[in-house]
Amino acid sequence: MQTRQQKEQLVKDLAEKIKSSKATVFSDFKGLTVKNMTALRRELGEKGIDFQVFKKTLITIALKDAGIEMDAKKLEGQIAVAVSSGDEVEAAKIIAKAAKANENLKIVGGLLGKSVLTDQEVVALSKLPGKDELLARLVGTINAPVSGFVNVLAGNIRGLVQVLKAVGEVK
Repeated sequence: MQTRQQKEQLVKDLAEKIKSSKATVFSDFKGLTVKNMTALRRELGEKGIDFQVFKKTLITIALKDAGIEMDAKKLEGQIAVAVSSGDEVEAAKIIAKAAKANENLKIVGGLLGKSVLTDQEVVALSKLPGKDELLARLVGTINAPVSGFVNVLAGNIRGLVQVLKAVGEVK
């Protein structure tokens, strides 16, 4: 059993994490095996996402301290909180993938900055491309005209070389 001071410190820490986070995902983990929970924690930890289990009352207090109007007591099941300070969609992607593999894990809500999201909105967020993928697409889009121009120039030179080679073979 935790003391009141320990709970106050947990709430303070959670409120600070939520304030500084880009995205937060609330999930119901009831019925999840220890092995699956450990694998999920490890995968989230590798991406720098904090994943902890809290009582709904403590989550509600932390959300209020962070300036977010949401009652965590309305969320179903036992709640685990994944707080992502990096990529906005990474936590949602990992938890949604794990939920597909295990029916005992369910996304029950989330936050995007200070905006409250429903479970469907978090699932939709998980389907968006990540920051790295978007940057790769941007670089590809910027690079496409340049590489096309280079291919056109190379084609002219190739044509000239083939003509000179044909002339050389004739003589």
